[in-house]
Amino acid sequence: MTRVLLIEDDPAVRRGVVLGLRRYGHETEAVGTGEDGMEALADFAPDLVLLDLMLPGMNGLEVCRGIREASRIPIVILSARGDDMDVVIGLEAGADDYVVKPASGALIEARMRAVLRRVAPAQAETDASRGPTAVGALEIDRSALCVRKHGDDVPLAPSEMKLLLFLSAAPVQTFSRQQLLEDVWEHSYYGDARLVDACVMRLRAKIEDDPRHPMYVQTVRGFGYRFGPVPA
Repeated sequence: MTRVLLIEDDPAVRRGVVLGLRRYGHETEAVGTGEDGMEALADFAPDLVLLDLMLPGMNGLEVCRGIREASRIPIVILSARGDDMDVVIGLEAGADDYVVKPASGALIEARMRAVLRRVAPAQAETDASRGPTAVGALEIDRSALCVRKHGDDVPLAPSEMKLLLFLSAAPVQTFSRQQLLEDVWEHSYYGDARLVDACVMRLRAKIEDDPRHPMYVQTVRGFGYRFGPVPA
């Protein structure tokens, strides 16, 4: 049973989403403010957070950033604001996915499952026998699912970790955004290339010495991304 924390200020939406989540068998806690949501993180210990952006007081982006600073718990934004810029800002704040309201219970459930599959250490078993990989100042420990830079732990969100593990497993290969959507995010639909780009930006900010001139997550212009320097 998945424990889901819903942070939504509209009582009618809150009741409807909670009913749908419980119908799918999830244990659910629902609160109406960002401040209550941050408190519920410790008390309820959710497996996933569904987060509205338009909250009174502490808004959804502030909550998202606050959660991400302290935890790798998956975050799915559930918002009526569906402009591209709103989505990009939400993803850059640390969300793992973004669902535009109104959305059916089936869609919310599918997107939650996709995010939770990405979080699950599916590669841990197959990679358990492999020791840490050192590339420059970066050390990737696939069995422990942790990353260090200059010996210090680098906290990565689930989507950032999975993207780094995927790219670094094939350092000579270039992957298109579409391939990354299908293999890392495990779903594909129009407009989701921004998921990849936003995740790459967040990952570079954490692992690169100079994100504007990355040495680990490289852009192959016109094709996509790869791990390590692009050969001349």
